[in-house]
Amino acid sequence: EQLLESGGGLVQPAGSLRLSCAASGFTFSTYYMSWVRQAPGKELEWLSDTWRGDEETFYADSVQGRFTISRDNAKNMVYLQMNNLKPKDTALYYCARPRSAGRRIDALTRTSWKDYDVWGQGTQVTVST
Repeated sequence: EQLLESGGGLVQPAGSLRLSCAASGFTFSTYYMSWVRQAPGKELEWLSDTWRGDEETFYADSVQGRFTISRDNAKNMVYLQMNNLKPKDTALYYCARPRSAGRRIDALTRTSWKDYDVWGQGTQVTVST
């Protein structure tokens, strides 16, 4: 079971990036998938979950309206479109498979890697002038 992120980089404030995550080794379509991030010295922050559609897609307040999660089950890919990026979005971004999912209120409490059973190596996003 493996996840591999790509698409990070340096972007100016108000800019956009699209992160990609390739999954392999498990039946991708049957799982919720998440995007999380971790900035230096800060705890893990859950950003978004998605499964089968809009009713099973959730966002943290910090990214609601700016970030969009999507997935392509045929390609075993999950994406994070990030718009209107801010310096506070600077972090290492990971896609991850949560151990338990289905409610936004529970996702908000996922602040540890113990809450996930598969994650990638991360891709760095730096928002700066």
